[in-house]
Amino acid sequence: MPADPAELLRERGYRVTGQRLAVLRAVTGEPHMTADAVAEAVRAQIGAISLQAVYDVLAVLVDVGLIRRIQPAGSPARFEARVSDNHHHVICRSCGRTADVDCAVGPAPCLTAVDDRGYEIDEAEVIYWGRCPECLSA
Repeated sequence: MPADPAELLRERGYRVTGQRLAVLRAVTGEPHMTADAVAEAVRAQIGAISLQAVYDVLAVLVDVGLIRRIQPAGSPARFEARVSDNHHHVICRSCGRTADVDCAVGPAPCLTAVDDRGYEIDEAEVIYWGRCPECLSA
């Protein structure tokens, strides 16, 4: 996360609000949160906030580039503050736990498609599925 997220919001023409900063703190504090979990964390910090307001703030923060939105198949969208690289995710089929996975070879190897069909590719999303260590031992 940039050293001064408030300044980045201002540079992009967005007002700095307590709600926006609280949502950013929540997502930064615990990666891969759903909007519902973000709302709970923000309510614990600042009091009342509607779920719609949380969705609106998340959309702004994604637009500004302070957070990233991922939406694994069959799961609600999740949000994370790790936006500075092209990393991937591993998700447990049993409990839904999500973890970051770095690219396996060199700098962002997944950005080079065999046939890009004329697209300018700037991001690749890879999700690995399996079972986490806790679910395997249960």
